[in-house]
Amino acid sequence: MLVYRLSGTLDDEDLTAALWEAGADGLEERQGFLRAYFSEQLPLDHLPELAGGEWLTEPDRDWQADWKLGLKPVRAGRVTVVPSWLVQDVEPGQLTLIIEPGMAFGTGHHATTRMAVEALSSLDLQGRRVLDVGSGSGVLAIAASLLGAERALGLDIDPLTIPVAFENAELNRFTRTASGLKNTVGGLLDFAQGTLEGESYEESERYGVLVANLYAELHDLLAADYREALQAGGPLILTGILEGKLKLVREALDREGFTSVQERLDGEWALVTALRRHFV
Repeated sequence: MLVYRLSGTLDDEDLTAALWEAGADGLEERQGFLRAYFSEQLPLDHLPELAGGEWLTEPDRDWQADWKLGLKPVRAGRVTVVPSWLVQDVEPGQLTLIIEPGMAFGTGHHATTRMAVEALSSLDLQGRRVLDVGSGSGVLAIAASLLGAERALGLDIDPLTIPVAFENAELNRFTRTASGLKNTVGGLLDFAQGTLEGESYEESERYGVLVANLYAELHDLLAADYREALQAGGPLILTGILEGKLKLVREALDREGFTSVQERLDGEWALVTALRRHFV
């Protein structure tokens, strides 16, 4: 069994994404190291994200079974995020959101995703249109739809994420209709490649809620676009922010006239919520 071992954790989504994209068959965190299992030894040191690791040869074992045993359902407000083999562990009354681990674009196990789902869960989304900027695996847009959004759109600049998001929607029993994906529980759901930069919206086209799991510098860059895309008084949910970068996000929201700014920390990661001011 071939193992590529390097410093890191499963919470580092950039690192885990790089390993999946390099061809890893599975990942495991053990004693401060991230261990990636491969069927053959590949040249990984030339990739900046993966430099500094070492190859190990170990006795074969059923690492996939061990890895699955370590996964637990993630409860985030009214939603529980689970892999397909743990759906029976979802507590009664919780909404089930199935996301298969082993994908390049993240699952609900990262603190930023969990906090964003919790923030969506705290809102009344009935009759609201929700925009998920940088949707990746689609987990936040899917959660918004399951939570009752009238329509949820996941927007991502990376075309590779779009088919993954559609696959995840289908895992959650969304089916295609002429107007978008539909689930018996949620509203309409769709995913598209694109960006907010430079877009303008009529008031009737604006979204009732905007959520974005990106890094702080992008939130700073896109703050004016968030304001343009949101309805007056609409909630803004931002995460993917390291605690040390909170000041940058605060200043961006102040610059663009957002109000009721609140922050929440989970370890080194932060969630910021705000409202679009009515007269901006």
